[in-house]
Amino acid sequence: MGEESERVTLALVEAVRGIRYGEIPREARETAHHCLLDFLGVTLAGSQELLTDILIGEIVRSEGGKEAGIIGRRERATRLTAALVNGAAGHALDFDDTHATMTGHPSGPVLPALLALAETEGADGRALLAALVAGVELECRIGALLGGGHYAAGFHTTGTVGTFGAAAACSHLLGLDQAGWLHALGLAGTQAAGLKSAFGTMAKPLHAGRAASAGLLSALLARGGFTAQAAILEVRQGFLATHAGAEASAEVLARHAGRFLIRDTLFKFHAACYLTHAAIEAAGQLRERHGLDPEKIAAVEVRVAPPLLDVCNIEAPSTGLEGKFSLRAATALALLGEDTSDPATFSDARMAEPRLVALRERVRVIPTQGMGPMQARVRIETDGQRGEAEVDTGVPAADLGAQGRRLQRKFMSLAAPVLGAARAAELCDAASSAQEIASVADLLRLAQPG
Repeated sequence: MGEESERVTLALVEAVRGIRYGEIPREARETAHHCLLDFLGVTLAGSQELLTDILIGEIVRSEGGKEAGIIGRRERATRLTAALVNGAAGHALDFDDTHATMTGHPSGPVLPALLALAETEGADGRALLAALVAGVELECRIGALLGGGHYAAGFHTTGTVGTFGAAAACSHLLGLDQAGWLHALGLAGTQAAGLKSAFGTMAKPLHAGRAASAGLLSALLARGGFTAQAAILEVRQGFLATHAGAEASAEVLARHAGRFLIRDTLFKFHAACYLTHAAIEAAGQLRERHGLDPEKIAAVEVRVAPPLLDVCNIEAPSTGLEGKFSLRAATALALLGEDTSDPATFSDARMAEPRLVALRERVRVIPTQGMGPMQARVRIETDGQRGEAEVDTGVPAADLGAQGRRLQRKFMSLAAPVLGAARAAELCDAASSAQEIASVADLLRLAQPG
């Protein structure tokens, strides 16, 4: 490796440490607002899930911390525990944003760490948004460095790369110097964890919570002078070598120089794994186009890229969580006309319904070379006739205004049942104009029941 490749961690730090809110391009700033709004909405809904109750019952109450707020709950916690709980709650429904370059969920680990830190450090909205952008930019660049090998080996990038993103975002908010950043990333790299074998269980959202808490811890320790490996990505037996069998590549970083990758964030409008979304939408198109009677569907083929079989191909899901990672169940739900944008659709009871099970059993998932990870081709056969639709959900929205309006509707559907319609609308307005907030603590107060 050349000298440039030996300094990849440093190059990453220098690529994002100087980001300032006023210098971020308009579309990237707008996307950051979307990330914040969407995260608050999915976390409010996730705050009512059983896994959040368990975290509060087993950890929050015994610790008795009062520093930081827990979104959607009246309890307060230490900032490390608030990051943990809010991170897990935000990913509980698997309804949070995603990013193709990161191969994971960018806001899920970053924002819970940032919100807990910003509340306790007295930061304003501009500082929060700039740090969010810095964290996501670093996550995506590490994702590019890792390539596909990391995810294919079985690592859950939200838990692994997300730890780096949370550490970077918190380092930005704290204004750490170059050495502090390097030590924070070194601490993040040695704590980063998460396995894809956990998909369909409560351990998957725990990855996001642990990444948030560990990233925050890393930045706080670095501020205090705690040391770590300052070349954690490229050093021998470092993160790239051990987690992807990859070498550091200055060329990869150069391809993304000057870009704001946050603009390519993808948002979910179905409450399931994003890799099922193309199949859901293709099935929905067929249902609408042909006026399908689900009882008369004889066979369904879902063609997807082969790697999806290791992510979202639980063939006979018995729980709602498993259903979120089942191409067969998700496609059957769409063909039945079920509302896949409603988290309640993915329930244990729904997965056991005879009508759904019967149609699911007629769905065959076929790995197909040459297809992208966010493409799906669905074919149906009914009464001797055939129909086919193909969808690619990997293309970022061209119209950010339309995306914002759609996200506001999603937010209100998730937030109003927890906060009430009036308070949810107030929080929606505050998050949408977060750059004007004098204190992040005020934003978090709106995210807790009155």
